[in-house]
Amino acid sequence: MSNLSIGKLIEKYPFVTTYLDENKLDVTGYEDLRFEEYLNHFSEEDIENWAIDKERLKEDLEIYINQMKEFLGIDDEEAVSSLTIIAGHDKSMNPEGFKEFTINKSEIISIVGPTGSGKSRLLADIEWTAQNDTPTGRSILINGEVPDMKWRFSSNNKLVAQLSQNMNFVMDLTVREFVELHAQSRLVEDVEDTTQKIIEAANRLAGEKFDLDTHVTALSGGQSRALMIADTAILSSSPIVLIDEIENAGIDRKKALDLLVSKDKIVLMATHDPTLALIADKRIVIKNGGISKIIETSEEEREILKKLEEMDTFIQGMRSDLRAGEELTVKN
Repeated sequence: MSNLSIGKLIEKYPFVTTYLDENKLDVTGYEDLRFEEYLNHFSEEDIENWAIDKERLKEDLEIYINQMKEFLGIDDEEAVSSLTIIAGHDKSMNPEGFKEFTINKSEIISIVGPTGSGKSRLLADIEWTAQNDTPTGRSILINGEVPDMKWRFSSNNKLVAQLSQNMNFVMDLTVREFVELHAQSRLVEDVEDTTQKIIEAANRLAGEKFDLDTHVTALSGGQSRALMIADTAILSSSPIVLIDEIENAGIDRKKALDLLVSKDKIVLMATHDPTLALIADKRIVIKNGGISKIIETSEEEREILKKLEEMDTFIQGMRSDLRAGEELTVKN
């Protein structure tokens, strides 16, 4: 921490600007200096006139940063780069069809299987970082190691952001108020710019655009899902995103996945949609509550995906025409 320049310190911990403002320390033009070097630029006359206690300011800054890190759940340890699932058993206590499976950041994994087969149970095991203590007997490793229990019990450290099929808002806020509250809770330096980025990203996903003054309770299901995906991608610190049946969201599904992956998230999605299943790098097949097998998307399946995407584009185009009140023709 003491080796970082003031500029790097603010970049890493934006809340440091609050400490500087409260202590009336103007660092403009001194961003390339370490905090100690900045304090040393004051003359003896400045120190006497302004009652500057350099040692106290250094100690208090370190205390302030540590307290804010604890409050916000910020961990300077290695970021989450991989998730490993160690096999358990199915409902009949038969061993699962693999030993262990590692997923790296920016990968998309689909989870397929009949309704009731156990897709949601797998998502729950990941969210709770199971350690052979759930009905499936699976264990979850983070970066190849048994994860710290903070992932289970801390309200600030959230390993997983889960996007369910239904998005229900209980507070009647505008979209602006909702996003700004989240941004402020994360101590984002430029709340207005971040809010604008989220609404723009959400509108690229939603079937029908909305603005910052729209009340969240007035959003359609698709608009709500688009907002939460954009918010999760841009603001959430959770490195893993679990999505349940994104095909029912009424949004541009491929753009949603591209947005999440571009933010270095590990994305797992339970789906019945063949297009989404083949967009994924690999897919997990669930049967009778267990993982039956893991399939890597083949080149032949990539060719099938192209045809499915063409069909999907055709259907989406017809849907847009219907929404616009146009008559459908053979050319459509």
